[in-house]
Amino acid sequence: MTPRGQRQAEALAAALEHAPIRQILSSPYLRCHETVAPLARRLGLPVETSSTLAAGADADAVLALISSVPAAAALCSHGDVIPALLECLAAQGVLSPSAIRCAKSSTWVLERIGGRLTSARYLPAPSVA
Repeated sequence: MTPRGQRQAEALAAALEHAPIRQILSSPYLRCHETVAPLARRLGLPVETSSTLAAGADADAVLALISSVPAAAALCSHGDVIPALLECLAAQGVLSPSAIRCAKSSTWVLERIGGRLTSARYLPAPSVA
C-alpha cells in the first residue's frame, strides 16, 4: 500500500471507529487487509478473510455473504467486485444506477431490514494530503 493509501486507511478507521461494527471481513489480498487493519486495531477486532470478497468474485456470492454477516459488519473488496455488486443493488432498486460511484478508498454503507438490503449510502474517500 502506498503512503497515501495508508493515510486514507487510518482516516477511514478514524471515521468509522464509533460505528457499531462487530465483524471485519476482507478479501485475502494484502491491500484489502491493510485497508481495514487500522479499523480492526481501533476496534480490537480480528480481520477475517473471505475468498468471496477476492478480485473477480461473483456479485451474487458477495450479496449472499452480506446477507449472512451481522448487520454491523465492515467488508473490504476490490474495484471490479464493488461496481458489480452495486449494479446488482441498482437492479434490485436499492440505489439508483446514477448513484453508482467507486472511487478508490471510498465506502458504501449498506442498510438492511429483516435481512433485506434496503438502502446504500456513498461516503467519498477520506481526504488526506
